[in-house]
Amino acid sequence: MVATSNNISLQNYREVTPPGTIDLLYKLAERLKGRSILHVNSTKVGGGVAEMLHRFIPLFTEVGIKVSWQILQGSPLFYQTTKSFHNALQGQQQTVTPEMYEEYLKVNKKNSSEMSFDSDVVVIHDPQPAALIAKKQKKSKWLWRCHIDISKPQRKVWNFLREYIAGYDGAIFSLPSFAQKLSLPQFLVYPSIDPLSDKNRDLTGEEVRSVIEKYGIPADKPMILQVSRFDRFKDPVGVIEAYRMVKKYNDCCLVLAGGGATDDPESVLVLDAVKEASLRDKDIFILDLPPDSNIIINALQRAAKVVLQKSTREGFGLTVAEAMWKGKPVIGGAAGGIIVQIIYGETGFTVNSVEGCAYRIRYLLNNPEHFAQMGQKAKEYTRRNFLITRHLCDYLALMLKMLGI
Repeated sequence: MVATSNNISLQNYREVTPPGTIDLLYKLAERLKGRSILHVNSTKVGGGVAEMLHRFIPLFTEVGIKVSWQILQGSPLFYQTTKSFHNALQGQQQTVTPEMYEEYLKVNKKNSSEMSFDSDVVVIHDPQPAALIAKKQKKSKWLWRCHIDISKPQRKVWNFLREYIAGYDGAIFSLPSFAQKLSLPQFLVYPSIDPLSDKNRDLTGEEVRSVIEKYGIPADKPMILQVSRFDRFKDPVGVIEAYRMVKKYNDCCLVLAGGGATDDPESVLVLDAVKEASLRDKDIFILDLPPDSNIIINALQRAAKVVLQKSTREGFGLTVAEAMWKGKPVIGGAAGGIIVQIIYGETGFTVNSVEGCAYRIRYLLNNPEHFAQMGQKAKEYTRRNFLITRHLCDYLALMLKMLGI
């Protein structure tokens, strides 16, 4: 069982959320008093799912709902397998051997014997623990929460997983285009950011300056920033190529800040490729950060002149909403949930190529007035659509629906 802590009360969110949001939360929760919900995923730290759950779960408790969080424990071969699943579901050709499928089922079976699923609603996050459905009890409702883009999956992997997904009472996706043909109800729920967390709260100028100075980032050059795990689908090498095109005309620096996740064995290889691509350029800063670097990321996003999320495939990409909350228009790859967060020309730009990315970086650097206007719209759009309070409303409504209350 994962322990979480969040000393911020829901009442603190009244100042940042749209009017009426907190009152709606309490009204929904009144009908669910005494009910329970369990979340299961594959990692306690690293990646957006774990980050959301850390902030999310204490709020369930505050509104009177019993909540618990359990972590699937796997082997190196299991994580290699589920990384291959992840890539295959996002459309990349993968070879998954019979031994890998066997290990996947073996790990799920072992975990199922060690976990308790005695909750009214059980939410299983992503493919790693999907086969836990074998332990479903009749009295509980199980939801499979898919955070990745499975709009064009490798069929063999999806057909394997679909046998287990079909046993759930419902599936939750981040975009309509991610949904698949399933004989169960499917729901749309956007992920969210917590505006009061260390990653997103207001910082003083001194807090921002101290981070910039700590990493030796020049304060006299505009900073181009991408924050993301070191993952091929985030295209960090493409970001470096775009920066080099911009550098020919605008003196600037590039910061690639991120880390790995405990269930992602490929991150070290990607980080090595990024380091090799950035050799001999003193204005490129590669920051391999630990999972608790929230204030550092916050400061970098606030100091950045241009924020990128140049993903080629993306589940949702909450680093976009994080930067927009700080008043920054974002340039993102035209992929996954990025196209929901970025309204083209209003809250940022979506791009399909290195050249397009470089062009839009130069546009934002050279048009400060439009940059400021877009930044204001970006923050307000995030307030209305991508905050944790709206996310909690969605889950409470889902519980009411699934339990027939």
